[in-house]
Amino acid sequence: MKLIHCADVHLGSKMDVNLSAEEAKNRRGELRASFSGLLDYAKNNGVSGVLLCGDIFDSDRPFKKDKEFFYNAIKNNPEITFFYLRGNHDGEESFTLELENLKTFSRGITTYEFNGVNISGVELGQDNCTSIYSSLNLEKDKLNILMLHGAVGDASGKDRVNLNKLRNKNIDYLALGHIHYYNDGKIDERGVWAYPGCLEGRGFDEAGEKGFILLNTEDRITFEFVPFAKRKIHIFNVDISGATDDYSAYRTVKDAVSCSKNDMVRVCLSGEISFDNADLAEEIQKRMSAENYYVFDIKDKTKRKFDISALQGDISLRGEFIRAVLASAYSEDEKQDIISAGLKALDSREIDI
Repeated sequence: MKLIHCADVHLGSKMDVNLSAEEAKNRRGELRASFSGLLDYAKNNGVSGVLLCGDIFDSDRPFKKDKEFFYNAIKNNPEITFFYLRGNHDGEESFTLELENLKTFSRGITTYEFNGVNISGVELGQDNCTSIYSSLNLEKDKLNILMLHGAVGDASGKDRVNLNKLRNKNIDYLALGHIHYYNDGKIDERGVWAYPGCLEGRGFDEAGEKGFILLNTEDRITFEFVPFAKRKIHIFNVDISGATDDYSAYRTVKDAVSCSKNDMVRVCLSGEISFDNADLAEEIQKRMSAENYYVFDIKDKTKRKFDISALQGDISLRGEFIRAVLASAYSEDEKQDIISAGLKALDSREIDI
């Protein structure tokens, strides 16, 4: 049997970080399209069930349009069974329809027998986040999948999953949600845990491949990550220390950025430069935007090479500032960083602290 493990879809997310109103509206549509595409993939590849491990909606009071989309998607795919465990963003108002092919969970452990596999789940809250582990009793001779929503670690909590307390519980596959990037690891000699990450990256804090996990339950559970996002989000760290002017800096950036034109791109400039251009990031952004990436964003984290000995003699606010820093008790490296940031601020340039 094949199953899909998906989480953190966040239907209804504003998607407005670094995007215009029109682009954000388009991305919200692409998020719904990705979920529809996931179901098409399921039908075309003989997938019997979909594990939805929380945060299907972005709010505990979802928009009517998003709820209708989600439940219509389930209703129109009766050959697929959906197992929906609510996350910290989902709420009571996420459940609006009872459908034959939709299985849900609660604060107590619920188990469904599905084509020879036991699929269990429990929604963690303040009332059960420490006690639930002692109640977990999975059958040793069964293939067992457990669905939870939270961050794995060695502590228990409302949004935390205590791996230590899940050892030797006969878990074959722990299907998780909450963390927005793919990750997996071992529970014990028998079982593994995995996060599929979110289906679509929404901002530059969710860069990298996004998609879902495909499971196969023939004799034992095996799984693979399937990249599936409509657009990929990239962050390129580009050292322009060798640049001698703004054009050579642009060429360094252009050579470093390698991805689809449909993607969202952020470049973080780094290194020490000797030329003075307060509008460097803006100029590179204009030139790179002509490449027609869906979004192109740039952060200037470069440091200027300053001739401190020449500048400290200036009869100016800049000279006074440099002399004050040089007379301080900071280390030499700290003085350089402070002077660099201060001179950027005096030039009305953006600084990163």
